[in-house]
Amino acid sequence: MTESAALRILLAEDEEAMRTYLARALEKAGYEVVSVDRGTEAVPLLEAEHFDLLLSDIVMPEMDGIELAQRCNEVSPATKVMFITGFAAVTLKASREQPTAKVLSKPFHLRDLVLEVERVFEDQAQASL
Repeated sequence: MTESAALRILLAEDEEAMRTYLARALEKAGYEVVSVDRGTEAVPLLEAEHFDLLLSDIVMPEMDGIELAQRCNEVSPATKVMFITGFAAVTLKASREQPTAKVLSKPFHLRDLVLEVERVFEDQAQASL
């Protein structure tokens, strides 16, 4: 991958306003973002395309973010996972079931989101050295 290629993020967030808000912030920070409104829509994309990061809400209809992350680990093990949630109890469950995934609790500032995403990719770069 060349230095100029944008890192690709798959954003799964069922709330439309939040999805638009997050996608816009990440695109402004230089990432290529594909966004979907449910986990069941994200799985075929993970199977067909390369994504560097899955950024997923945890509480979604049809398939929750934890189940989505488990599918992601199966079909695209190189894809990093990061969760966003407004529920503290769900954060604990996510930490137990996906210990390597970062969990960002709502509400958060967009700057914090971008910093956390950058940190995930920095950690990835360090690991590959």
